[in-house]
Amino acid sequence: MQDGIVIGEGVVLDARPASFITRAMGAMLDFIVVGVVITIILIVAGVWFFEVATLSGDVATIVLAVASAVIVVGVPVTVETLSRGRSIGKLASGIRVVRDDGGPVRFRHALVRALIGVFEIWLTLGGVAAIASLANAKGKRLGDLAAGTYAVRVRGGRQPSAPIVMPQSLAAWAHTADMRRLPDGLALAARQMLGRAARLAPESRARLADDLAGSIERYVAPGPPAGTHPEAFLHAVLAERRERELAAGQRERKRAEEQAELLHRLPFAVADPPR
Repeated sequence: MQDGIVIGEGVVLDARPASFITRAMGAMLDFIVVGVVITIILIVAGVWFFEVATLSGDVATIVLAVASAVIVVGVPVTVETLSRGRSIGKLASGIRVVRDDGGPVRFRHALVRALIGVFEIWLTLGGVAAIASLANAKGKRLGDLAAGTYAVRVRGGRQPSAPIVMPQSLAAWAHTADMRRLPDGLALAARQMLGRAARLAPESRARLADDLAGSIERYVAPGPPAGTHPEAFLHAVLAERRERELAAGQRERKRAEEQAELLHRLPFAVADPPR
């Protein structure tokens, strides 16, 4: 079975599950962050806590229980919900928790993961989570199995789109081809496909390129030379279309500047007074 996420267009994106070591590194970083938070809370509220403990043991127990619930459950749920599955540890290790269908996690997913994590992570020091993760093909722990989530590898920053480059073998053909009837929406779909082509599964990439090339070819005359690769055809059309739109924009700007200059002149060809 191929790992991947099927998006709305029926295309499989490569979304390989994060390795056990990567998840462990992220969990360790989260533990360190939680430990720092606990230390700061104890330092700041230490005097008040001991005063409460002196007055009433029941009150101190309630305070401890509430504080533990907030730190162990409340904080992870809030962070994962607001960050769409990326805690500080996951952000540093380059992973994200997503749903099984590839969508972002929501509050209920984060809550289920955190509640079960109390047992498999905190009460067992991560032992149960480690065993479950090693036994699952996608590295899921018990909380992931119950919530329908898993961790995938992602990059820390936004991935730049692949550049559109004119194939040298198609340059002469593209310069003379008529592509004025090409719809903007279809050109945008081709640009988005080429931008994420490297992240598509090979079968989905070839199928989507063939479909887009066939749709665009109806608006281009004459057609590309025989044997042209679909992605090369898309690159040539988009590159030529970009150059033509750039040239048209430059001509329009030049014409607007000339008209603006004429409007600022005095009538009857009288020279402007010196400033």
